Amino acid sequence: MVDKSEKIVWLARLGYAVRGLVYLLLGYLALSSTGQDNVRRGTTGALEYIRSIPGGTAILTISALGLIGYAVYKLIVGLFDTENIGSDAKGLAKRAAYVVSAVVYGALSWTAIQLAQGTRQSSGNQNQELAATALTFDLGPAAVGLAGVALLIGAGAQAKSAYDRSFMRHISSDAPPATCWIGRIGLATRAIVFLLMGWSLLRSAWFASSGEVRSLGQAMLDLREMGLGFSIIAAGIALFGVFSLITARYRIIPDPDPKLNMRSPLRRA
Repeated sequence: MVDKSEKIVWLARLGYAVRGLVYLLLGYLALSSTGQDNVRRGTTGALEYIRSIPGGTAILTISALGLIGYAVYKLIVGLFDTENIGSDAKGLAKRAAYVVSAVVYGALSWTAIQLAQGTRQSSGNQNQELAATALTFDLGPAAVGLAGVALLIGAGAQAKSAYDRSFMRHISSDAPPATCWIGRIGLATRAIVFLLMGWSLLRSAWFASSGEVRSLGQAMLDLREMGLGFSIIAAGIALFGVFSLITARYRIIPDPDPKLNMRSPLRRA
């Protein structure tokens, strides 16, 4: 009999696989002459593309399930520190990022459900819509600015991880030999795109204009004038998708049950 903890672990792995599919599609669509509109809407656009293919509704339903599991797992890690991140300033910041990630992927799961049910139609930049709503409040610009800072910090963390290969600590030694280089290229590319997204949020907060905000896809498309550079970025995003698919199979995931995890030898290591 499979207990709840094991179910969450398998759902988390499915979530990594869905993340891989989304990024792989974004990279592919960015390189395709017919996929620009989907790319402009970022991760939501990738899900909308899935809906348009045969069997898309079933794939979206499975994707929503995986994204929920991924969000729940991230939330547990952030709140209960099941990966032994620590409670110092650096650890708390990283755990807070896990909680934010849980919220983001939980929202993406809801989007997948709506698309599967046909209750959501194609939309514009969801990030711009959220920023526009936030800017209507007194503390809205500050909140948008903090989100921008968080993305810049996330970009720095991914760049550091790509440089020192620290992400491999979470990957099983059974993973394919090319995993390290695929991960380094993918993380470095994602860091560049996150840097552009974070900067756009800071500009939005400063000018109090949601029009400055860039989705993941828009940040990529802003680099089109680079020519070959844009193609490299798109390919790098696709490689991050490949890395996520590998992660779905080979990531070392401690038991998400805080009580069981405290007794685990892995926890004490």
